Amino acid sequence: MPSRSSKRIRPTITKHKRQNPSFLGFLERPALAWLSTHMPRWVTPDMLTIFGFLSAVLIGVSYALSKNNPAFLWLASLGFFLNWFGDSLDGTLARRRNIERPKFGFFIDHTTDALAEVIMFVGLGLSGYVDMTLALIALVGYFLMSILVYIYTYVSGTFRIAYIALGPTEFRAIAIVANALIFFVGNPVVKLPFISFRLYDAIVAMVAALLYGGYIVVTIVKGVELAKKEIIPPKI
Repeated sequence: MPSRSSKRIRPTITKHKRQNPSFLGFLERPALAWLSTHMPRWVTPDMLTIFGFLSAVLIGVSYALSKNNPAFLWLASLGFFLNWFGDSLDGTLARRRNIERPKFGFFIDHTTDALAEVIMFVGLGLSGYVDMTLALIALVGYFLMSILVYIYTYVSGTFRIAYIALGPTEFRAIAIVANALIFFVGNPVVKLPFISFRLYDAIVAMVAALLYGGYIVVTIVKGVELAKKEIIPPKI
């Protein structure tokens, strides 16, 4: 039997507000608005969701193939752009055409996103440029932030896409820049007095640190905020 507190909570998926305070948001928002306005009528949000997922498969396969030929890093970067196109535009197009299905869209979009992230990070680990263990640690960090986004939506009614100005689009951009860097300079080993690491490992480690750090900070800040709002009255 649910507790009294659980009865007072109501899902906010269908009524949530959207926030995207990301670093590239000032470019992304007008681009998506323009694309959604000029998209042919035969293109549907569901098609874009599938397209975004298939692009993630392209990224994973390209990373795995880059172990034998670094030119596949460029194909992986193209996959990140195509993934942005499908994954970011599907919801925008649905809202533009007023054909939203809030529960179905939220469910399908984020369940396919989860599988897409697994494919991309595992592909990165198979590339040979990044240690598989490190790639999986970064994947867990990405999942933690994703879970935080969903929980935040539930408790606050706000779907906040980016934290510390970083969202999915920024991480795609980081991956594209990293791929180009590795293609041109290789993956040199950087030696410091007490540690040595490969360049791409260092990039992924920094991304993982941002993900875990963001998760911890936001969890503490939001937890304190909610605790102050929901003070248990003293029993008389």
